[in-house]
Amino acid sequence: MDQITDFLSTYSCNLTYEDLDPEVVHHIKRTIIDTLGCAVGGYLSEPGKIARHIANNITSTLPSRILGTENYSSIDMAGFANGVMVRYLDCNDSYFSPGGGHPSDMIPAALAMGDPFNADGRTIITATALAYEVFCRISDQVPDSPWDQGIFSVIGAACAAGKVMGLDKNYMANAISLAVVPNVPLRVTRMGELSMWKGCASASATRSGLFAAQLASEGMTGPFEPFEGRKGLWDSALNREISLDEFGGSKQPFRIMSNTFKFYPSQIHTQAPIGLAAELHKQLDVADIKSIHIDSYHGAVSSASTEPEKWDPKTRETADHSIPYLVAVGLQDGMVSPASFTNERIQDPSLRTIINKMTIDENSDFTAKYPDEYNCKIEVQTLSGKTFTAETSFPKGHKNNPLSDSEINDKFKRLATPTITDEQCDMALGLLWDLESLESFDEIFDALVV
Repeated sequence: MDQITDFLSTYSCNLTYEDLDPEVVHHIKRTIIDTLGCAVGGYLSEPGKIARHIANNITSTLPSRILGTENYSSIDMAGFANGVMVRYLDCNDSYFSPGGGHPSDMIPAALAMGDPFNADGRTIITATALAYEVFCRISDQVPDSPWDQGIFSVIGAACAAGKVMGLDKNYMANAISLAVVPNVPLRVTRMGELSMWKGCASASATRSGLFAAQLASEGMTGPFEPFEGRKGLWDSALNREISLDEFGGSKQPFRIMSNTFKFYPSQIHTQAPIGLAAELHKQLDVADIKSIHIDSYHGAVSSASTEPEKWDPKTRETADHSIPYLVAVGLQDGMVSPASFTNERIQDPSLRTIINKMTIDENSDFTAKYPDEYNCKIEVQTLSGKTFTAETSFPKGHKNNPLSDSEINDKFKRLATPTITDEQCDMALGLLWDLESLESFDEIFDALVV
């Protein structure tokens, strides 16, 4: 067993609910609520329908609930289907680090394994904290690479699943190895014109993490040095070794406390530009716009500056990653919502007229302040000779401008009510805010049936 596997398996087995401060428990509940709101909002999506259709065709002696339904599937396929729904709207949380990603994609792993194992709320909370520690601490150490974020989430998902199952250190170590070695996903998923797979890739990693934990629980062994061994992850995928120090607990804060919630259903780097565009919408007439200039940090402007698809999106998945498209919608509508991504809206020629007036540049000062600040500035010149400017360092949802509990509830309802009733939302929210007292997740699943 290499040092990283030893460290991760030891931490995974030793972490307990009692290690979590009340503040951490509360924030985990906020995160689970945010994630499930996104999942219900993604229920009617085409990828969600495809995933559920496949999951519905699979039966198991360890059945796991498919979110939004009264149906069950195998553990790994329930995790996949639920994960696809979580990710579809691109409105679940983000974590800023060299590796980056969306750690709440792993929450379906805890839920999928928790259902057949009758896990109580405290177990789900602990498994969620663990998944975030694993994902975020590794992501902290891994720079920009050709590999997709599933390279982190598959490990966190396996640890969360193993935690729910009560695996001991040896079994947990094998679960980690069996998650790492077969699952190194390509970042082409998020390049150019984006496909449905953009919202499914992390769900696939969740499925693989669940499968790895199940294999290990039956005695399957994996390579003994998946990280540090010759041709292991560090050698083959990253071309460098990384080290892990203390994780959340006695002296270190839990990384879930540093996640960022989204206000808009779009890529995290677009949150600031959309907010500024919505602000400017109140001040000017779109028909009077002469030019629009956007300054932001490198990570935000890089895709728009290198990928022409972002200036003329054809798919929902490309549109929700396109600053030009999203700023145009924000200026015209004063808001970006799931309704902003219908085929008709994406193809609206009036938006292309606005986009054609835009320029985007990297501001080196903004790049230097990232990721502590998500700076963006928009300047609009009008045909009537006026100049309108809006600027922010901390868009809504940033940890320095967080969503309140009330705003988390509002977001849940905003995303979920096209699919379920207000009464169902209220019932689910009441249960979720009291998650640590629940003996199982059954009542929550029942409340969210479409």
